[in-house]
Amino acid sequence: MFIKEIESISSKFPGMIDDPYSIDNQTNVQVTKILSALRDLIELCGDDPYRDGLEETPYRVLKAFLEYTEGNREDPKTHLEKTFDVNHKELILVKDIEFHSLCEHHFAPFFGVAHVGYIPNEKITGLSKLARLVEGYAKRFQVQERLTNEIAEAIEEILQPKGTMVVIEAKHMCMCGRGVKKSNASTTTTSTRGVFAEQSDARAEFLSLLQR
Repeated sequence: MFIKEIESISSKFPGMIDDPYSIDNQTNVQVTKILSALRDLIELCGDDPYRDGLEETPYRVLKAFLEYTEGNREDPKTHLEKTFDVNHKELILVKDIEFHSLCEHHFAPFFGVAHVGYIPNEKITGLSKLARLVEGYAKRFQVQERLTNEIAEAIEEILQPKGTMVVIEAKHMCMCGRGVKKSNASTTTTSTRGVFAEQSDARAEFLSLLQR
């Protein structure tokens, strides 16, 4: 019943599996079904799921997907709740925040960088918290457009700044590695709130800083 695999998943993701030896537990049953289905998938693709090199692959795939989607088991907005009393009224911009996510249409990776900026009203947060915010929303089944909006909306809700702007640049393997196979294609999305949505000079300042 794949007990070793279930034990390993239970230790890496505590709280997900109640008792590795109790196959009646719903999550345990799901794990065993998924491992079996992944072996069937390997066989359907024309290979032997029990040959050397593939025997442990279903377990590795399942564990990898649980890592890819860790953001579903947290509320990324909470990273912003630690704030500081600093008198700063100008743009704060963190550029080139690397992220990796999974396209929800094909479960294929998409990855790139997020540029996140806001103009404080009264509250500022730690710079690393913006990176953790991006990571939390990226570690889910996603589309780039939603990811961009979720980051901006979280900043708006928690920090209540004068303005927020998020720009994401990413490559999608569902487009670069399969389908039309355009390996050089990249996608840019933006989300603006407050003064960035209302004032073109504020947007221009943000975009000019990205070029430096």
